[in-house]
Amino acid sequence: MELITIFLGFSLLVHGALGSGEIVCEDLSIGMCAYSVASSGKRCSLESYESIEGTRGYQCKTSEVLVSNIGITNLIESDECISACGADRNSLGISSDSFLKSTFTSKLCSQQCYQKCPNIVDLYYNLALGEGAYLPAFCKGRDLNGRREMSQIQNSGVACAPSAASTALTLEADVP
Repeated sequence: MELITIFLGFSLLVHGALGSGEIVCEDLSIGMCAYSVASSGKRCSLESYESIEGTRGYQCKTSEVLVSNIGITNLIESDECISACGADRNSLGISSDSFLKSTFTSKLCSQQCYQKCPNIVDLYYNLALGEGAYLPAFCKGRDLNGRREMSQIQNSGVACAPSAASTALTLEADVP
């Protein structure tokens, strides 16, 4: 019995020392924050603040934006996906502003990103929906006529969760 108690105590000590393996945005470093997903399924967001001394600082916060792909939780995005998708780990907040940069959209719509980086694609899929665009059509149209499709995105700079109405309108637009 004593051996079981010692083993159980040691197991708890090791588990406590190593942590539970769950990601909490507020515990992430500034360099790992953007494009990470907490164990709760909420996206992490790099935010700036002004200190009492008047200096600008940065902190990682849990946003209210949920990942729509159920399989994506507890994730720190890989450097390979950040590079393949043209993302920037120093991005503040969650915004659709990147859609206005042709170099970003070119990388986002590339096979290396679109097929291998579901977390980043999920984020920008939902940001595009919030702007009234459907990412697969946007990427297909970008190949055909990038400027026309980019004008489809009316940049508000605000990330909104897609409503059922906007999703229905997007789906109806796809029906011939």
